[in-house]
Amino acid sequence: MARTKDPEAQARISQAVWEVLGDHGPQGLTLRAVAERAGCTTGLVLHRFPDKRALLLHARDLLHERTAARTAALEASAGSPQVALRAVLQQALSLTEETRREARVWLGYLAAALDDDVLAERHRTGHAVFVTRTRRLVAEIRPELPPALVASTATTLVGLVEGLNSLATADTDAYDPAAQLAALDRLLLVLGLDRTAAA
Repeated sequence: MARTKDPEAQARISQAVWEVLGDHGPQGLTLRAVAERAGCTTGLVLHRFPDKRALLLHARDLLHERTAARTAALEASAGSPQVALRAVLQQALSLTEETRREARVWLGYLAAALDDDVLAERHRTGHAVFVTRTRRLVAEIRPELPPALVASTATTLVGLVEGLNSLATADTDAYDPAAQLAALDRLLLVLGLDRTAAA
């Protein structure tokens, strides 16, 4: 029992869950695969994660923790709402090895959540944080917009970055980092949310 409280073992198992889901999708995320990747026994993994759903929920929680911390830091260091909005949206794109792995984990989780209400609810809860932040920043940049238009504008922005993020996992040539950033900057300009917009 004491082995399961070993912080190093716990960290290895968490990282293994993340890597296996990112590499092999939900179909490859098994207790055995996680144990092999973590270099531990299946029993040790089973003690912390009783089933596949628990593994998936853990991966989603890790994704939320990573992205929420990153977006909070980006917003805090931005000099204006316009800069903050672009930074928050940009970090959701698939531009680096780290964010490409996050995209694969995100897509794998969503695929598993299609027929699992518990997984779907966890996704909605985490995703709402990103949507709420985006809405707030849009409202700060464009205070004249009514709430319904703020909401639809935020939906447009989130839909673009999540769509680009997803498409880039399967077609890195058509959706390379430059193409993703160009699309984001174009939309921000069209919506009056770029750096030239009045604060």
